[in-house]
Amino acid sequence: MMIEREVESGGFEHMLVSEGPRPRPAVLVFPTIMGRTELELGFARRLAESGYAAFVADLYGRAHVGRPREECRGLMMELLGDRALLRARLLAVLETARGQPEVEPERVAAIGFCFGGLCALDLARSGADVAGVASFHGLLKPPPLAASPIASRIIVFHGWDDPMVPPADVEALAKELAEAGADWQIHAYGGVMHGFTNPRAADPAAGILYDARAARRSWASLEPFLQECLA
Repeated sequence: MMIEREVESGGFEHMLVSEGPRPRPAVLVFPTIMGRTELELGFARRLAESGYAAFVADLYGRAHVGRPREECRGLMMELLGDRALLRARLLAVLETARGQPEVEPERVAAIGFCFGGLCALDLARSGADVAGVASFHGLLKPPPLAASPIASRIIVFHGWDDPMVPPADVEALAKELAEAGADWQIHAYGGVMHGFTNPRAADPAAGILYDARAARRSWASLEPFLQECLA
């Protein structure tokens, strides 16, 4: 039986999705610019069907769940302008998730989409004890904070024609992760733009477009990655 329940913590309203109440390996899900939506809940349900407890994070605060894009953009830009604050919120999400009875606290990974992809990477960059992180069409620039060794395995799914993340950013990330001693891999999809996992992404003039093949390939690569990290 699928369990979906809200988890309130410090003014934030996360969502936990699991196939039953017993403790399971957990996957944090960091949302796009829009915050927690049905898109992320759909990903969480897929993870739950695969045997994980999925924890969809709220990084803006429960008063901002379901708000218009421009409001969400302002909230995202505030966090991008203060990566220390963003890191604190990410670590708080991790600790909140670990405290849930459905979660095995020593077996946690994280995934994220667009802005959430950057969040997943920043969680790894913090040095947090997370088994693995996956970024889907995420922003890649590192925070202006002291570098820490990265213990997490990392997988990045990137559309090569994403105008928000030019090739130089991909190369810089590879250099950063290598210097941090991380176990990392980057999958780049030719002819693919930003937002390729979101069926509602439909603005090719802005470089934002759903791509069913890249969405399918990236999820197919995510599954063995999570199995390896959370075994």
